[in-house]
Amino acid sequence: MLRNIDPLLSPSLLHALRAMGHGDEIVIADANFPGTSTGPECIRADGSTASEVLRAVLSVMPLDTFVTDPALTMQVVGDPDAIPEAVADFQDIIDATADNPAKVQGLERFAFYERAATAFAIVQTGERRLYGNIILKKGVIG
Repeated sequence: MLRNIDPLLSPSLLHALRAMGHGDEIVIADANFPGTSTGPECIRADGSTASEVLRAVLSVMPLDTFVTDPALTMQVVGDPDAIPEAVADFQDIIDATADNPAKVQGLERFAFYERAATAFAIVQTGERRLYGNIILKKGVIG
């Protein structure tokens, strides 16, 4: 155990977050997301929700301030303006936890999958709410 480190941050996840550089992206995905087959390393966090993992990740990782979209979610198929419960929760967590809060932006489903395929890593959670997926772009610690 480490002091002041959220216990949801497993050794594998801490390693990935530390190894990421400015501009690298990490996906926090729900239980339905094709985490293993998408491509990047898939870190399992089955006993946690995406919201819990998001809060833990933002406790140690800054969001990028050099882009307008450091937090991306998957748009609802057929209703891109809808805001699912999980996405509303993500925005509340970012507003309360991130050192540089940003407005969550949406990506079309297949564009989200393509973006996720280029991420540094995917954290597959046990999140059961639909559209409980978010991509975060790592920022710089000044």
